[in-house]
Amino acid sequence: MSLFIPSPEAAPRVPPWRNPRVRAIVWQALLVLVLLAAAAWLGSNARRALAERGMTSGFGFLLDPAQFALGEAFFVFKPGSTYLAAFAVGLGNTVMLSIVSILTATVIGVGLGFARLSRNALISGLAKAYVEAFRNTPQLVQIVFWYIFFTLLPAPRAAWSIFGFAFASNRGLTVPAPEHGDVLLLVAGALAAGSALALILAHVADRSRRRTGRRWRGLTSLEVAAVLVPPVAVWWLAGAPLAWSVPQLRGFNYVGGATLAPEFLAIYFGLSLYIAAFIAEIVRGGLVSVDAGQIEAANAIGLSRRDLYRKVMVPQALRVIIPPLAAQYVSLVKNSSLGVAVGYPDLFSISNTALTYSGRTIEVLVIMSLIYLLLSLAIGTTANVLNRLVQIPER
Repeated sequence: MSLFIPSPEAAPRVPPWRNPRVRAIVWQALLVLVLLAAAAWLGSNARRALAERGMTSGFGFLLDPAQFALGEAFFVFKPGSTYLAAFAVGLGNTVMLSIVSILTATVIGVGLGFARLSRNALISGLAKAYVEAFRNTPQLVQIVFWYIFFTLLPAPRAAWSIFGFAFASNRGLTVPAPEHGDVLLLVAGALAAGSALALILAHVADRSRRRTGRRWRGLTSLEVAAVLVPPVAVWWLAGAPLAWSVPQLRGFNYVGGATLAPEFLAIYFGLSLYIAAFIAEIVRGGLVSVDAGQIEAANAIGLSRRDLYRKVMVPQALRVIIPPLAAQYVSLVKNSSLGVAVGYPDLFSISNTALTYSGRTIEVLVIMSLIYLLLSLAIGTTANVLNRLVQIPER
């Protein structure tokens, strides 16, 4: 009796229409085509309806001069600039506000999350009170509260002095600022790029250690160099500017430095302190999710509480923390549109103004929606990359 084992070449070939993977791709492609056809049909109908009513359509209005001015913001906009420049200013204001609010909310939220697990009853109680107070108060109410608070401050001549360098008045918060702000932005960008490079080096070194069992020598020095060398190099190539502008009272207002308007401060504090309460609960939940056996094992070998958090709890908690944390970041970016309540010229506020003056309702809404969508997708993509980096490989 002979045993016949068919070779791979002799195996029957499956027709493409019976391959589940091919069928799935075909159905998805058909769905995309149907959606594109539906969008084209809706767009054609909208264009025809507008033409019948004598209304123009299209995105050509972006190059027309805008007949409005904008309030104080990070970027200068003058009447007569194009609508495209107005949208760029709104995007820049939204991004700047979102970045500083995300950083502030993360720092406060992480600190509160650890404080919730403190053995000190006073510290944990105060952290819990903060979370309950800010999380259960409507965000718009908080933004309006901060706006009223900053507008009720005294006039510049009686401003509150903060160590003699910063001054808080009803005009806003005036702080020292570098005379070359563009160089500062370049240095900040280089610092962010260097930090990302350091994270990549740490990940590559960790994978190499897991594969070969050997540690990289001088890894800490490489990480420090990756973080510090790019910003220092950019600062040096820009002429190594060190001059700072310090605010001074002249007449009825301060001259020099940089002034953060009450509108910006209101939305900044409203977003940061509100989202920090949710981040605190996310961090606390992530730390609590670590298996109790891991903590008992760390205590059994004599790890200090600092090493327990740094080497055992935080690395495992990050897998639980990052996904909901990204959702809070996306929520913060979208909630920045509440700045319209206090007159902050963010993307939503400028879009409303552009819609009123141009009459291009559909086009303005499409632009605004796409920008918010791209910002949210960028945050989600970054979170997915970080989530893959902190995942523990399973056998």
